[in-house]
Amino acid sequence: MSEKSQNPFEALFRQTQEMSQEWVKAMNPALANFTPAGFDKLWPTVPSEMLEAFLGKQFNPEGLDAKTRLLLTLQGLTIQGAVAEPQIRLTVRHALEAGATKQEIAEAIGMAAMFGGVPAMNKAMELAKEAIDGTEE
Repeated sequence: MSEKSQNPFEALFRQTQEMSQEWVKAMNPALANFTPAGFDKLWPTVPSEMLEAFLGKQFNPEGLDAKTRLLLTLQGLTIQGAVAEPQIRLTVRHALEAGATKQEIAEAIGMAAMFGGVPAMNKAMELAKEAIDGTEE
């Protein structure tokens, strides 16, 4: 810790961040500059049959189908906010593959505004539009 802070929590967080960065550099120097931006582009869209087999009613016939599970996942990711950008894009792609409509995706994101706030909803709507239009950055 190089600077003294008036706020002990700020100093603790700064020290923790510095220690984490040093640990990452020591363990794997290549990860020191890793960013998850664009990670969703590396992951292929899973076919709807596989989504239903692994996320749907294959192992729980009375449970939720893959589309519903993906819409619930999208809602949870929206509530988390901007930290989940690649995951939101990826989940939208998979929800579409599982049979979700643009309207269902928009509704799932819109309902999340009650818990995550309007800014989180707006960001998720932008990301969903990019994923739907295929214009992911």
